[in-house]
Amino acid sequence: MPAKSKKFCPYFTAMKNALVKRTWDLIIVGGGAAGFFAAVNYLERKPKAKVLMLEASNKLLAKVKISGGGRCNVTHACWEPKELVQHYPRGKKEMLGPFHQFACGDTVEWFDKRGVTLKIEEDGRMFPESNESQTIIDCLLDRAQQLGLQIKLSQRVSRIVKEEDSYTLQTQSDKYNGRQLFWATGGSEMGYKILEDFGIDCESRVPSLFSFNIKEKGLTQLMGLSMPNTRVDIKKLKLSANGPLLITHWGISGPGVLKLSAVGARKFAECNYRFEISVNWLNKPLEDIVEGLKEHIQEHRLKQIQNMSYGAFPKRLWFYLLERAGGLDEKGRLFESLKAKEINRLAELLHQDKYVVSGRTTYKEEFVTAGGIKLKAIDFKTMQLKEHSGFYLAGEVINVDAVTGGFNFQNAWTGGWIASQNMD
Repeated sequence: MPAKSKKFCPYFTAMKNALVKRTWDLIIVGGGAAGFFAAVNYLERKPKAKVLMLEASNKLLAKVKISGGGRCNVTHACWEPKELVQHYPRGKKEMLGPFHQFACGDTVEWFDKRGVTLKIEEDGRMFPESNESQTIIDCLLDRAQQLGLQIKLSQRVSRIVKEEDSYTLQTQSDKYNGRQLFWATGGSEMGYKILEDFGIDCESRVPSLFSFNIKEKGLTQLMGLSMPNTRVDIKKLKLSANGPLLITHWGISGPGVLKLSAVGARKFAECNYRFEISVNWLNKPLEDIVEGLKEHIQEHRLKQIQNMSYGAFPKRLWFYLLERAGGLDEKGRLFESLKAKEINRLAELLHQDKYVVSGRTTYKEEFVTAGGIKLKAIDFKTMQLKEHSGFYLAGEVINVDAVTGGFNFQNAWTGGWIASQNMD
């Protein structure tokens, strides 16, 4: 057996070299949402094309897998491009044209034609009816396999060399040559370094979509409780957002906080994630809160304050806020005993409850990067670099990112589709 292995060793070496040295019609770097969408759509147009995907890790579609708590928030029920771009703190102007080519409705139709039906939830987020991200993964992987996409895992590209009419990629062990290149490495710092070494200008990167750390023991002990409609203000940075708020063991999160983190990503980085916030627990003007409290007190005047929560407050959160308002949590105290100044004090707290944020915690299922390839370097009609013919890119690697809700995946689907339609 050893002699036989030696005999055939040159043959297998020759086969490997032939695979590496061949020129591919398209090489895709990055096995995520944008990479697979570009690959599948290109191969559906060009079924005889030779396409190779290089993925640095040993996993494909990793972010799709964990998105939306394992359900995959594919897109959002937002049908007008002008409305859709409002969800993108960076790339709003540049993405208007691309969304006229391929947007949320096109994504829904694309998956539906391939056997995956998406459903709309109350907040507009769209998930597969199966409620499993694996449904999306299987759809993309199966179609890619049917179309003959070649995939190589654990192939970390370290260098790009531009040839006369192609691109050569150097990995830790091999070289690959392609007539066209599609770059979709997401927020990988290694990916940005390679691009910058190649001469592509990139904006500095900072985290987006993260929750706020608050070292207030009384608050964090209420982890798991939520309020359906709050307003969070950061006056110093002139930022605010409305939406559900979730109390966590490290501070606060929820759609409103995540939206704030996206809109103010760079400002937060500049102040090292240290700032003061004000929570309007009911998202109402002060006078409305005062009147609402007075009506609540009148209705329950002979009942104990701590036992009759106002509005949508969970009982434990209500008790915490009574204590925080200063002495209103006294056991057995009745509503009718509240004085006008105490009612006003409680109303003011519900309207402006202040906390100090002392850091951030990545919301790992939705985390994205703000920054990346500068938008002026890209032709958004084709998703091609202006100065490098045949070099396409899409997804998180470019300086486009969105608030939570399926919008970041939509950026990947749109960019991947447009690139696929413009490749030779």
